[in-house]
Amino acid sequence: MSWKSRGEKPSGNIISQKWTLLLCLGCFCAGMLFTNRMWNFPETKDITRTTSMEAEKLKLVSEGCGPKSLHQKEVKRDPKDIYGEVFKTHNAIQTLDKTISNLEMELAAARAAQESIRSGAPLSEDLKKTESFGSGRRRYLMVVGINTAFSSRKRRDSVRATWMPQGEKRKKLEEEKGIIIRFVIGHSATSGGILDRAIEAEDKKHGDFLRLDHVEGYLELSGKTKIYFATAAALWDADFYVKVDDDVHVNIATLGETLIRHRSKPRVYIGCMKSGPVLSQKGVRYHEPEYWKFGEAGNKYFRHATGQLYAISRDLAQYISINQHVLHKYANEDVSLGSWFIGLDVEHIDDRRLCCGTPPDCEWKAQAGNICVASFDWTCSGICRSADRIKEVHRRCGEGENALWSASF
Repeated sequence: MSWKSRGEKPSGNIISQKWTLLLCLGCFCAGMLFTNRMWNFPETKDITRTTSMEAEKLKLVSEGCGPKSLHQKEVKRDPKDIYGEVFKTHNAIQTLDKTISNLEMELAAARAAQESIRSGAPLSEDLKKTESFGSGRRRYLMVVGINTAFSSRKRRDSVRATWMPQGEKRKKLEEEKGIIIRFVIGHSATSGGILDRAIEAEDKKHGDFLRLDHVEGYLELSGKTKIYFATAAALWDADFYVKVDDDVHVNIATLGETLIRHRSKPRVYIGCMKSGPVLSQKGVRYHEPEYWKFGEAGNKYFRHATGQLYAISRDLAQYISINQHVLHKYANEDVSLGSWFIGLDVEHIDDRRLCCGTPPDCEWKAQAGNICVASFDWTCSGICRSADRIKEVHRRCGEGENALWSASF
């Protein structure tokens, strides 16, 4: 019987089915492989990141800053170039510090003006100029503040008649020599009263006052000193700020020549340094209520400049201005000033020419060629009866008017 009659398929059909199965399986595998290659794309973020990294690498290579190039550049760099870059960085830091200091001074000046307005105290002409301050304001040699009181009109007139230039000469002193001189005073407890009006009339006549936002009083000298330095530093950019009492004789040219020797030093405190006893007994002059802070009974104060005349550099005046609200005030203003500099990197300069005696002491020294900066009597903490005697001291111990105008600071 034939295969066909039996219902069986020929062998050729069987072979065709095998090849068909293999062909289908091959096509399926090829399709899977093709599909994976076509649809497995990287994410957009990866493409962007790779492109950015490649761009940075190309930029570094183009600028000669690749890893190899950078290594070679460091090896070949001249040390002078490194020093130059360090110097430029240092100058940039100093400029930034100066800008910050100027802004702090302007803020202190604005604050002083605002407080004066609130308290009702009259503003001096100098304080009214604070709005025009800028980083380009003039640099002066020194600001001399003469501490005075309402009852000291005769003392002020005697100073005007001797060592303090008046009128156009005072303006010339400011413009040509860079020296500012002002009588320093606050206001009375009853602001706008008869005492304040008298000072306003005197200032209108002479124009030589610096009015402070401060209530006058003998026990308030520490606060007045602090406000004076803060206000003066805000008003005038100077190398030095000086405080002197109105019963002391001063040779301005000699003072200027003394101070410029220390101009290159950043933080200097100049005066006649002393260390007196801490007086714990009540009722005596210079009594210190906080005597217990200075140790056992009989102890002495730390070294500080005597209060008749002293000078501080610009950085220290700015330090007082910035920190005035937290600086402690002791009973004696010279002690207070000295305490503010404890713990700071300050150079104390003890110059005995700032505390000469009255004639014949200062006269002998002048004849020997060692002219005194300041003269007063220790027994009176100033010139005894200064309103009457300062003219004699000026005649015998003064440096001469030509010394001031011929001096070169």
